[in-house]
Amino acid sequence: MRRPAIVIAVAATCSMWTGLALAGDLSAEQSATAQWMIEQARGWAEQACGGKWVISELLAEDFQGTSPKGSRYGKPTGEPAYDPNTLWSTECRLDDAEVRFFGPDVAVVYGAESKTVPLADSKHERRCLVWTDTWLRRNGKWQIIAVQDNRIECPVK
Repeated sequence: MRRPAIVIAVAATCSMWTGLALAGDLSAEQSATAQWMIEQARGWAEQACGGKWVISELLAEDFQGTSPKGSRYGKPTGEPAYDPNTLWSTECRLDDAEVRFFGPDVAVVYGAESKTVPLADSKHERRCLVWTDTWLRRNGKWQIIAVQDNRIECPVK
């Protein structure tokens, strides 16, 4: 029952504050928060290359994500156990991120990231995602409440 109330509150806040989302309208606090959010997005992208596990603190308890294949998932229950045999991706990077605020307690980060993944035939493939993360500040703490990921063709360099 809590999820619909949150969705309604986010939608109402977004519709009331849409005009304040332009980069030129950011306060000093919003600018600092936006930079912090972008660094968190960078950390999340780098996890696929064996980077530091960052999402436990970033994702709200009632978090809901949608994967590139359309399946929904909740917040992971813990950090995965270290396995030296894990075939990590390489060249993980945040390619782009833009933060827009929709009021004092709601922000959306639109981003793109890429990585190179090992395939079963010992070849490698570059994979690219575009995504949208919805952040909500509760009790003074910014956390991600929802994400939507979409795999795309990687741009030609």
